[in-house]
Amino acid sequence: MNSIERRAEILMYLTQRKDPLKGSEIARKYGVTRQIIVKDIAILRAKGENIMATPDGYIINKEMNKIKAIIAVKHKEEQLIEEMGIVIKYGGTIEDVIVEHPLYGEIRGMLMIKNYNELNKFSEKYKNQKGRLLSVLTNGVHLHTISADNDENINLIINELKENGFIVLD
Repeated sequence: MNSIERRAEILMYLTQRKDPLKGSEIARKYGVTRQIIVKDIAILRAKGENIMATPDGYIINKEMNKIKAIIAVKHKEEQLIEEMGIVIKYGGTIEDVIVEHPLYGEIRGMLMIKNYNELNKFSEKYKNQKGRLLSVLTNGVHLHTISADNDENINLIINELKENGFIVLD
């Protein structure tokens, strides 16, 4: 199988999946290195394919037809699950987290959390890896791109985040 055929199969394979797939798993499937898969994904993205790299692997972004909003929020580390829970409560997806770093500029981490199961997995991973949130770089202030099926759900999310003091107003 040549690289063009492999890329076509990878794209078809990712399109058929609902959950992310690690580069190492794709590499095993095709008998190549993970680095070759990283290159294949980069080439597919350059050709306009909407493939996202998340902490759980590669996934086709099927959120394109949803309503999106970028919200500025602030909270303490222990309020992480409460804040994200509000978004998914109304059928929203937390697509990413963005912080503005004084040296590096915008730093973005892809999340794609759309239900409580994924939120629980993220929470466990956060606890077990003892990693720090990007928002610690900005005293808790960060942005999220959120998406939902309609404006009503986006407004419900934003209103509840405001009511709970998560939205940055000034």
